[in-house]
Amino acid sequence: MNKYNLKDINITNTAFLILTPIIAIASLVAWLLTASFDVNVVLFIVATYIVSGISITAGYHRLFAHKTYESNAFIKFLFLILGATAFQNSVLKWASDHRLHHSKVDSEDDPYNINEGFFFAHMGWIFLNKNSDIKTRYAKDMLKDKLIMWQHNHYTSIAVFFGIVIPAVAAFYLFGNIYAAIACVFVRITLVHHCTFFINSLCHVFGSTPYTDTNSAKDNWFMAYFTFGEGYHNFHHFFQTDFRNGIHWYDFDPTKWLIKTLSHAKLATNLKVTPKRSILKARLTMRMLAVEDISSKKLSDLEELQKQILESLKNIENFKNELKLKKREFDSFSKKLMKRKISQAKKELQFHLVLWKLSIKKLEQSYI
Repeated sequence: MNKYNLKDINITNTAFLILTPIIAIASLVAWLLTASFDVNVVLFIVATYIVSGISITAGYHRLFAHKTYESNAFIKFLFLILGATAFQNSVLKWASDHRLHHSKVDSEDDPYNINEGFFFAHMGWIFLNKNSDIKTRYAKDMLKDKLIMWQHNHYTSIAVFFGIVIPAVAAFYLFGNIYAAIACVFVRITLVHHCTFFINSLCHVFGSTPYTDTNSAKDNWFMAYFTFGEGYHNFHHFFQTDFRNGIHWYDFDPTKWLIKTLSHAKLATNLKVTPKRSILKARLTMRMLAVEDISSKKLSDLEELQKQILESLKNIENFKNELKLKKREFDSFSKKLMKRKISQAKKELQFHLVLWKLSIKKLEQSYI
């Protein structure tokens, strides 16, 4: 268990994390005491929160830490500048910690190990000097990137200028109140900090595990609304190279939508997507694990059904790929034939899925 002895404390990090919410609350109170409430101040905070926060999720996290897609130098530069305004350290430090977390999740080597307690995973780990070093073993590729190293070497200046000076000056110009200007800066920093931190703490305690139970990460749809889609954490830990966290069309994942939009504008390429078969296999496996005391015979039947489901899905994907690749070569009859094969494979998939669901439901009801 980690101890917070004074000699082990990183004074700079600790002071900053403690003082930012105090300054945020104090400046809000001072603003409301010296001026009338202005909804535009709130909108300013929300707008800068979105810009800063999504630069962490789309930039620091999915682009730099996991390489779930590629982008040009301009987009990288933009995310490095705007990501610094979140005051979560340079991307070199952030990503190296995050890669170590994924590699050693829930172990003593995990920098924000949830087994050390909720507070430790949330922010306590940042207080410790031992977590201040850059894990170069997990950032060898980043050490060779000139843009990343430029941001790392000038991080403090970039963060202060773009994260404090510019928004404070802009807010003072717009609202004419020094306390409103201070609030605009520090409320935004505090919100981005703790919403990000909740992914490391709350999303390792509360939520569902539809894809894996091999680690403590949970899918938490509620946190997705405050973290631009990062709340689908169970999926992310099992399929960390996917540019999406929320894989369904209805999942709230603005980061996914932004990356997709960038790809349409040719500003993002090589978007990595987990095969549907892998996702479905994970979900089916977790449902089977949820059924207690399942006999070997029934387990064997379910596994055979699962195999048939995945085979049907594989056929659909193969037929679609063949149709796409040979579309120009096929005549109208060949196209109709291929579409018929796809339709038949879909019917087989639905049939096997229904059988599988009925089998699972029957097993679950036997324990009620």
